[in-house]
Amino acid sequence: METVADKPVKRWTYEEYYRLDDDKRYEIIDGSLLMAPAPDTFHQDWLNELNLRLTPFVRKNKLGRVFIAPVDVILNAENVVQPDLVFVAQRNVSIIQRRGIFGSPDLLVEIISPSTVRRDRYQKKDLYARFGVQEYWLADPGNNSVEVLTLDNGSYRLHVLVEGKGLLKSIVLPAFSLELSELAPGL
Repeated sequence: METVADKPVKRWTYEEYYRLDDDKRYEIIDGSLLMAPAPDTFHQDWLNELNLRLTPFVRKNKLGRVFIAPVDVILNAENVVQPDLVFVAQRNVSIIQRRGIFGSPDLLVEIISPSTVRRDRYQKKDLYARFGVQEYWLADPGNNSVEVLTLDNGSYRLHVLVEGKGLLKSIVLPAFSLELSELAPGL
């Protein structure tokens, strides 16, 4: 009996990704090219409010740089992501290049949308831990919550979970805090 070999799945690299010539948002996780749909307005409100509070704090204290999506974070040739918010500490700013951030940022924020919940909560969480991202925030406008996860021996542990109201605190940015209810003041 003849055996039919499965056709190998194409593994994408950063250089191939960079040459894509359309305006769609893509990411590569473990060599698989994934398209990311445009976020909804709740997502955008949370991102905007978080950025309006975090960026001035980082600048005032000369702690590093903050970027918002879309910005490429190239973890390696087969792992390119576009987190919603990226913080690179001053000691690591050498990973910032014109085309993107080449290496592991200190803090990443993903704002969960219905279409991205599985990717953000599982795939990216594992990916970011594997590449040594010190802190990962999962912001969930649908549930009005934020989880702050910190890297501990190669995996994330919950530092703080804020739901509804409460103070969001960071280990990477220890003097920064934010009342969760301020993220979506108009809602």
